[in-house]
Amino acid sequence: MNRPQRLLSMLLVLQARSRVTAAELAEEFGVSERTVLRDVETLAAADLPVVAERGRYGGIVMLPGRQTDLNRLNASEVDVLRALGVDMGRARQLGVDAAARDAVHKLTARARRTPSTARENDLLPLTEVVTVDNRGWFATEDRADVAALTRDLRRGRQLAITYRSSGHRGEREIVVDPYGVLSRADRWYLVADDEGRPRLFALTRLSAWTVLDRPRRLSPGRTLPALARELGDALERREDVVVTADLAANRLDLARRILGARLRGSTAGPQPDVSRITVAYDSIDGVRQLLQFGEHIEIVGPPEARNLVAELAESLLRRHTAHRRRE
Repeated sequence: MNRPQRLLSMLLVLQARSRVTAAELAEEFGVSERTVLRDVETLAAADLPVVAERGRYGGIVMLPGRQTDLNRLNASEVDVLRALGVDMGRARQLGVDAAARDAVHKLTARARRTPSTARENDLLPLTEVVTVDNRGWFATEDRADVAALTRDLRRGRQLAITYRSSGHRGEREIVVDPYGVLSRADRWYLVADDEGRPRLFALTRLSAWTVLDRPRRLSPGRTLPALARELGDALERREDVVVTADLAANRLDLARRILGARLRGSTAGPQPDVSRITVAYDSIDGVRQLLQFGEHIEIVGPPEARNLVAELAESLLRRHTAHRRRE
């Protein structure tokens, strides 16, 4: 559960119970008591009537007389907010933006302070000084209809998906046991067991699916959030091939944006204007990604990575100079 989801869930718990201990909330949300207290400070800073009372009979309390409008949320709106953390972009993709918008309106509806009661040192509303855009840079739309897929996933059945694996031209049909969908950065993924092995399926390469008349069979003890994190962490940690390269120092910031977690480190290079970088890939073929740095990069090792780049460069040279021989 991410922080926005946890904050909302904490408000819902306090609305129902009025008073709970930090230890109880910590156990319920799987975080430390210190994290719970920081969350309480965040809620209080947002002008929500939540306080932490010290002492033997203390606890986390929602003050009486200033109840938030959480009791006006219907089950659908609460479900949306728990899942999305009030992310309208993701809500729109899932086809539940109307419910999310209504819920946000109810949560943020407050009596405005009149000029006579406002203090000179009042802080500006957080929404006036912070904006969040969850769209990825230069993002493309996923092929699959995320809202339709989500509706079918809620039926708890196996899926037969038509999917093209990365680096392959052709599609194939795979029967999977789905846990759900994951939104990470600017991409959506289907999280599912393929013959008992958990996998991430990028929706950009999923062209069709059919709901089968068989219940899904999930691995015991596995949940969607835990599995999504496990698969993501495993993907970022994988380093079957570590490539060393010399990169123009003025391209290092660009490399950090493009390579992300694949960029494992950088040190001073053989010349003052060169940085030596290490990049991890799950196969030697991943070195193709470095071609986009063009003349600003030189592969140092391993030898098979350097040879592959040389072969690719020779192929590009032949293609781009062939017209000269015909003239």
